[in-house]
Amino acid sequence: MNNDRLIPYATLLLRVSLGVMFLAHGFLMKIMTFGLPGTMGFFGSLGYPPVFGAIVAIAETAAGVALVLGIWTRLVSLLTLPILIGAALQHTGNGWVFSAKGGGWEFPVFWIVAMLVQAGLGAGAHAVDLNRFLGRAKPVAA
Repeated sequence: MNNDRLIPYATLLLRVSLGVMFLAHGFLMKIMTFGLPGTMGFFGSLGYPPVFGAIVAIAETAAGVALVLGIWTRLVSLLTLPILIGAALQHTGNGWVFSAKGGGWEFPVFWIVAMLVQAGLGAGAHAVDLNRFLGRAKPVAA
């Protein structure tokens, strides 16, 4: 059964789920639990410039908000890929299972695939229309 009327709502479900995951990972874990100094320290302990920790935490939080609201969904989905690829690479030496010590690589890789799917699908139902919000008219199709 193929019901094209449900596709925008399935896309909405994926978009909001991914957005909530980014909020949980960026805002709740990195900012609220570890704090920016703790996150920056962790990134520094991995050999990255500590400021990358703050950049990643803020980017994940912003991506989460944008996805939940449906703002620039395709672009935001693609912009998360460097963060997720970095996470996958960081976890490759820990094996497949993310519950392993240090976390495995399957969760970040799955997240990469989900973000590519979201970028392909677009925003789906109930997305914020920034053109309408900013008072810009959409071009009329011929």
